[in-house]
Amino acid sequence: MSTNNYNIQRRIAKGCSQGSCSRPGFWNILYNSLLTLELTSRSKAIAFADDLTILTRGETVSEAENYTNLELRKIEEWAQSNKMKFNENKSKVMLMTRRKR
Repeated sequence: MSTNNYNIQRRIAKGCSQGSCSRPGFWNILYNSLLTLELTSRSKAIAFADDLTILTRGETVSEAENYTNLELRKIEEWAQSNKMKFNENKSKVMLMTRRKR
């Protein structure tokens, strides 16, 4: 039985390396400022791990869209000021309505 001990090192210039025992704590500190952004009374932010959901309600689809865009601008400003980017390919929008079609 052969055991190979590999010592792989990499210099981290910013942030916290994936798999680090400190990573969840650092992420919680950073993410908390996102979750405490002041949103309109029509919206609510919900987070699970590193996923974020913004729930926004409106009387019409257009109104909900306008409120959502306001919230997204706030989140984008937060991301820029914290030197973060959201992956647009993983971001989704889902419309839910009680109206029957």
